[in-house]
Amino acid sequence: MAHQGRGNSFEAIAMATILLVSLSLHLNTVRATDFIVGDANGWGFNVQSWSNGKNFKVGDNLVFKYNPQAHNVVKVDANGYQSCSAAPGSPTYTSGNDKIALSKGPNYFICTVPGHCSMGMKVQAIAS
Repeated sequence: MAHQGRGNSFEAIAMATILLVSLSLHLNTVRATDFIVGDANGWGFNVQSWSNGKNFKVGDNLVFKYNPQAHNVVKVDANGYQSCSAAPGSPTYTSGNDKIALSKGPNYFICTVPGHCSMGMKVQAIAS
């Protein structure tokens, strides 16, 4: 009978541990923050400094709101960000209300409509 009690105690501890780990993972997902790029002005010209002073976490979302007939959002690397060019196959968003989760480290986005990136329609967000 005592052996059965220890087994139940072990099972209870194991279940409690699984529950705590699951809850922790859920809370980390729930705590993701949505950031509207450009705030009330949305995704537009001269937003390159919008991310200054913001603290982004892995899993936070950038929300790009724009006129899809005039702009797009393309995820690029650092070179693409600096040169305002996207490599073939770069993820491209065109809905006008794009929600993109941040990965660890620097995340770079530009508009590839000719001339737009060079007029400041680009943003970087560094997630920790």
